Amino acid sequence: MSKKHQTLGEFIIENQQAFPYSSGELSRLINSIRLAAKVVNHEVNKAGLVDITGAAGDTNVQGEQQQKLDVYANQKFIQTLTNREIVCGIASEENDEYITIQGHNNDHKNKYVVLMDPLDGSSNIDVNVSVGTIFSVYRRVTPVGTPVTMEDFLQPGNLQVAAGYIIYGTSTMLVYTTGHGVNGFTLNPAIGTYYLSHPNMKFSEDGNIYSINEGNYAQFPQGVKDYLKYCQADEGDRPYTSRYIGSLVSDIHRNMIKGGIYIYPSSSKYPDGKLRLLYECNPMAFLAEQAGGKASDGFKRIMDIKPNELHERAPFFCGSKNMVEKAEEFMQKAKTK
Repeated sequence: MSKKHQTLGEFIIENQQAFPYSSGELSRLINSIRLAAKVVNHEVNKAGLVDITGAAGDTNVQGEQQQKLDVYANQKFIQTLTNREIVCGIASEENDEYITIQGHNNDHKNKYVVLMDPLDGSSNIDVNVSVGTIFSVYRRVTPVGTPVTMEDFLQPGNLQVAAGYIIYGTSTMLVYTTGHGVNGFTLNPAIGTYYLSHPNMKFSEDGNIYSINEGNYAQFPQGVKDYLKYCQADEGDRPYTSRYIGSLVSDIHRNMIKGGIYIYPSSSKYPDGKLRLLYECNPMAFLAEQAGGKASDGFKRIMDIKPNELHERAPFFCGSKNMVEKAEEFMQKAKTK
């Protein structure tokens, strides 16, 4: 039974038997993410003191300008996961293609692939707003002993074995699931240890916060516009409160704790949505469902979508179950008009 203030290491050991295909690798993988997060956290907290903020001068495959901390975080997570010899492949928002990883004996015996957004919301670093790391873990589907292929990464979210995020904010937290609920661990920076601070995290079924970039209202589909009018109507327990940070990790984290919905819909500018299905939507959807919430593209379950591309985008509605279902109602009504 998990206990509050238990360390992350103790929690992993105590719950290892609950991991699918338990043989220790998934525990070591979570430990590797924990270590890399501590290193990145150290740099994020120094961001105003050293030359690590601002643009790196390159753009990633999404056409977005890379920040120096994006590049740094990407390198640290890849380095840590590679050195521990647990994963056979990594896909990152910052890399055009997936990375194949061999063991020290040039073998391909590792069983897991990791997909990640190493520093979500990094454009907020310069203004001291919370940022985060998102990760998603699958068992490979190609034969062990062979190099990974694209097939190992293009799996629907319902096959994830673990997912989580790290939020670098007023405190640093690692929140993750292996399919047995969601638990949050807060870093004590004085001793470098994560402690269980938020056991069994849950979305409330209803909420009163909606998180969306309303500046793009004119570009939204009619169903989203109608739902926003519903949120703003002065009826019953409404109007709801609008809260939008612009950092996916921060917005989802707040809504999980306080109850709410996060929406990044399709738009005339981004007809397929802007968020990436594999390393943003799927891991957050897995966490949301494990916390009693719901995640949808406005019409169907996010984790049932079969991906076709590594950097595929999807519209995203995620949060308290009743709020997501109400948004889906408005989307369906607008579609059938």
